[in-house]
Amino acid sequence: MRIALTAFIIAVSPSVAFAQTELSADAINSADLSRLTGSASVESGTTPVETDAPDPAMIRLQVLLDRAGASPGVIDGYDGENVSKAVRAFETMQGLNADGVLDADVVAALENTGDPVAGTYQITAEDLGEIGEPIPDDYEDMSERDFLGYVTIQEDIAERFHMDIDLLKKLNPDASFAEGEQVVVTAYGPDLSGEVARIEADKGLRQVRAYDANDKLVVAYPATIGSSSNPSPSGTHEVLGVAEMPNYTYNPDENFQQGDNAEKLVIPPGPNGPVGSMWIDLSEPTYGIHGTPEPALIDKTNSHGCVRLTNWDATELAKMVKPGVEVVFVN
Repeated sequence: MRIALTAFIIAVSPSVAFAQTELSADAINSADLSRLTGSASVESGTTPVETDAPDPAMIRLQVLLDRAGASPGVIDGYDGENVSKAVRAFETMQGLNADGVLDADVVAALENTGDPVAGTYQITAEDLGEIGEPIPDDYEDMSERDFLGYVTIQEDIAERFHMDIDLLKKLNPDASFAEGEQVVVTAYGPDLSGEVARIEADKGLRQVRAYDANDKLVVAYPATIGSSSNPSPSGTHEVLGVAEMPNYTYNPDENFQQGDNAEKLVIPPGPNGPVGSMWIDLSEPTYGIHGTPEPALIDKTNSHGCVRLTNWDATELAKMVKPGVEVVFVN
């Protein structure tokens, strides 16, 4: 990674206030995770109050968890329930006590590499050329488009590096995001590989977990799983297939009605489409595991019955499944 931009702000830990620090690639890469130990307890049932400034140590923790396959969802620099669930999943992967509490053993297991977790990315003309028009909210208007792509370069870069768009902006307060400019990003690492034999969609914990043939936890992702008005399936199903950049067939007779749209519509593909950039088709008709145009809202809102992940988590999982993989919905 190349030298990064720096910006000076006040950063406050979810649990401990600390002195003024710079929010930069260097600050993130050198952040001390031990300062966070004792936080992120999923058992407490509480969500820390979000401060105005992302915490460099929390950013580092989120990146390391993401690299390990225990996804915290968007990397945003704040503690919260998705971080707690990721810590708990990582503990399970490592054979540690799975209590969701960040302790010295978890930190030691995470810090087994000296690779940087933040660096810079140079914006290209190709990046800028992929930016499209604003996406309409109405499905009928969407159906008239050819592709539902990114609407800003900030959105494109943030999703590419698993970041919350607000974190990208705070890391680069003076950036114009022009061609040739280098901006600070999180270095999440390559997608994990492997072969998944079983998937659990945990409605209570709002998490998707995937296991190999030896029943070892391979990856875990925060998820939005149905709602009271449109519940997800129950029981055991299986993967039928995978579709990258799928279009979406809206049929109000089969699931839900959006606005005044009472007719069947085919909505074009794209990361900002209703099912994002990946669809894992399930044997239960009309249901699947898919991406989302709003990654920051994963586990924060409801879905229309399907299992919703960030686009990058859905893409990683899709590469590890094949037809016939068991999908169990856990209450």
